[in-house]
Amino acid sequence: MSNLVKFKIDGTECMAEKGSYIVDAALENGIYIPTLCNMPGVKPKGACRVCSVRINGRLMTSCTTPVSDGMEIESNSADILDLRKAIIELMFVSGNHFCPSCEKSGNCELQALGYRYKMMVPRFLYDFPVRKVDASSPKIIKDQNRCIQCKRCIKTIKDEQGRSLFAFHKRGHDLEVILDQDLGKKITEELADLAMKNCPVGSIIKKEKGFEQAIGRRMYDHQPIGIEDK
Repeated sequence: MSNLVKFKIDGTECMAEKGSYIVDAALENGIYIPTLCNMPGVKPKGACRVCSVRINGRLMTSCTTPVSDGMEIESNSADILDLRKAIIELMFVSGNHFCPSCEKSGNCELQALGYRYKMMVPRFLYDFPVRKVDASSPKIIKDQNRCIQCKRCIKTIKDEQGRSLFAFHKRGHDLEVILDQDLGKKITEELADLAMKNCPVGSIIKKEKGFEQAIGRRMYDHQPIGIEDK
């Protein structure tokens, strides 16, 4: 018995394995749905909400919602695109993202989505929070000014005993992702490289590794983020 199901995204007929999440099923069918928190092989949490789609009149996160037979998904309507743009704008104004001076510029997924959704002047007031930069680790810097609390580092950066090097700290408006002081001092070169790679913004930077790629050779210098819709 086939495990494939048929569904539609913005009227386009698609097929994917039953139970696969919408964001992955869409990609298999050449349709890009943006996300800043989701990563292949990692259990999704729906933290960033950028991947929101409409199903039967309800907005749902496509990284946590599995496809089912006959499902009709709306992803590129004007209001959903504006919702994604608003979320991206909120991330910019709630942090301190100064792209020209950031080591992740050109390789930053948030910056790339800002370009994709033609973000100019955000509709929201800038918060300009005062946040710390943790340089206690010998190999990485954790800059809270750039963190978007996507949880990628919490879910993927773990030591040999399976302990996460990062964790949420405080609550509400004061919530932040911090680096464990003891584990951070013992972080390996491989984990430090992976932490910087997995962070979608410039919140985790490898020490002595800034600005390695010249302008014009960075990930999004020539090709925008995502697969262009057919």
